[in-house]
Amino acid sequence: MPAASSIRALVVDDQLTMRALVRAGLQQIGMTDIREAADGEAGLRVLLEKPAHLVVTDFNMPKLDGLGLLRAIRSHPPLRTTAVIMLTGRADAELVQRAVQYGVNNYLVKPFTVATLKEKIEAVFGQLT
Repeated sequence: MPAASSIRALVVDDQLTMRALVRAGLQQIGMTDIREAADGEAGLRVLLEKPAHLVVTDFNMPKLDGLGLLRAIRSHPPLRTTAVIMLTGRADAELVQRAVQYGVNNYLVKPFTVATLKEKIEAVFGQLT
């Protein structure tokens, strides 16, 4: 049962507003170490500099989309165990299936509530304190 404050998180989304919403939700849950990136390429650079325990990433982004970022994380041994939650406006079965194939830990459909965000994170890490 990890303390939310001990989890290092990275929010990757090309929309500043959505990054701010996810950051605010993570802070409400109790997380304090939260970094942000505007696309998958930048997110991967941030992770390589300082790995995170949790990545909340949008699916649809320029340069490197969420699936590309997920694949890069899973193929890089030091990052392989990073938990990834895919954030998407479309909950179509094909996208979810591909994300599962690539090793996504959970997914979150926009719009979301803080309670739903916490639920998805706890499904990965166990109950947060």
